[in-house]
Amino acid sequence: MNGSTLQKTAADCADELPGAQLEHPFGPDWEVYKVRGKVFMLMTEVPGRPVVILKADPGEAHALREQYSHITPGYHMNKRHWITLEGGEDVDKEMVEELVTDSYRLVVAQLPNAQQPVEPRTYGTGTRAAP
Repeated sequence: MNGSTLQKTAADCADELPGAQLEHPFGPDWEVYKVRGKVFMLMTEVPGRPVVILKADPGEAHALREQYSHITPGYHMNKRHWITLEGGEDVDKEMVEELVTDSYRLVVAQLPNAQQPVEPRTYGTGTRAAP
């Protein structure tokens, strides 16, 4: 997947997430996706390369960086909690959608329960919460 397809796939996924909003607080070169005012995804170009910056569980972020050459520490973000995803041959649509949804769920889980637009432990996992 190339960089522009990567960003389109990530944006399309983010647009479908409940309560997600696109903002440009850092100017037109940065697309910032938030849920209830909290950032879960950023998109920009790092010297000519389109990238997607996502929140990730620290243990998973480390494993992803070890496994994939197109995943690096978060650009201009906390390197332990954020990853940067670039387009590449080992990056596919399912991976992008999963990483975007995981980032969203991590941020939603930090919101007060009354502000959570979805149940973060089960949203997007294919399972349902008990009634």
